Amino acid sequence: MKLIHTADWHLGQSFHGQERHAEHRAFLTWLLDTLVARRADALLVAGDIFDVVNPSLRAQELLYDFIVSAHERLPRLDIVLIAGNHDSGNRIELPAPLMRRLRTHALGRVNWLDDGTLDAERLLVPLTDTAGETRAWCLALPFLRPAEVTGSARASHDAEDKAPNDYVAGISRVHRQLVEAARHRREPGQALVAMSHAHLHGAAVSEASERPIVIGGEESISAALFPPEIAYVAMGHLHRAQQVGEPRIRYSGSPLPLDFSEVSYPHQVMEVTLDGEALGDTQAIPVPRPVAMHRIGPGPLDRVLAELEALEDDPALERERWPWLEVRVELEAPIPDLRARVETALKDKSLRLLRLERRLPRVEEDAAAARVDLQALGPRRLFERTWASRWGEPPGEEVLADFDRLRQEVLDADDGDDSAREARP
Repeated sequence: MKLIHTADWHLGQSFHGQERHAEHRAFLTWLLDTLVARRADALLVAGDIFDVVNPSLRAQELLYDFIVSAHERLPRLDIVLIAGNHDSGNRIELPAPLMRRLRTHALGRVNWLDDGTLDAERLLVPLTDTAGETRAWCLALPFLRPAEVTGSARASHDAEDKAPNDYVAGISRVHRQLVEAARHRREPGQALVAMSHAHLHGAAVSEASERPIVIGGEESISAALFPPEIAYVAMGHLHRAQQVGEPRIRYSGSPLPLDFSEVSYPHQVMEVTLDGEALGDTQAIPVPRPVAMHRIGPGPLDRVLAELEALEDDPALERERWPWLEVRVELEAPIPDLRARVETALKDKSLRLLRLERRLPRVEEDAAAARVDLQALGPRRLFERTWASRWGEPPGEEVLADFDRLRQEVLDADDGDDSAREARP
């Protein structure tokens, strides 16, 4: 049977204040055509479907229109969605009963039985071929938040739990219990396919656009959690497409660049062919880029202006397809009218300037410390600089871990409020 693995759509992303609905719509149209052309049996979406826990109505409309269209064109297609750390698990699961009628399975949370063991059955999704025969089982594991996997009711600190902290130990237990349940559920000839949204040891991170899942590096898990009997592991969270250790363990990567730092990444979906219980083949399918991205510089202003003048222009493009542009200028001294000069070079060009970065000489670092670009710096580095300025030394690992935990609690606050509202009558 044939699967398409994708992840990290981030529908509804605001890109430096600009909407990207046209790009996401173009990608989903291409993906649907690809599913039809490749005669796929299943589509796996490994988390971060939306960019925020409370996505806009337009972002949700993109997802649900895609699901309906996919069912109309491929009535036997199985779709499996899991929540990522950017998603609200409750929101992902809310329309699940309706989506099941469209052969779409949405998993946003893990549940626990009265005896403290994982309710693994709801996370095992049968994948069928065109004849309706179950050829594989998808172990669909949504992003696991600390509150879901830690605590005495859900933790038995046995000898197998050799993880560096309770959170990673909890994730490991969930994986082991789900794999064990899949072993009992499968029948001879049926493959096992795992889908998870997590950070694996040794995988390459895109620092500029990926939110640390919980505690910057300590939350990463071992690929050894996926035993060899699992034919393919479809990972989400990291935006750079990559293999982790073995050909069967892969991040598909994001289908679109989510930051200018990702312009040079290969953006793709993975076609996975299963041969009985084993992995037959994998093939990367490049995703066409509906809107171009240009990075100019860093360099001296004269050179940057010359590069801007040389940029090709297509006046026939609709405005929503105009390329995104980042300009980085190295300065020897402040230039008050820098933006005006850059915009003059872009006059009458079908380009959208999203970011203008001024790079000052190193000798001015101390003087410029109070005038940082918060968007480029990021919360963690800003905290480190503030701490060092106040105490005369960088923060230790424990302090940084506490900061990351507090930051994640703030990021998850909207998700928690959403859960509380849904619990009220």
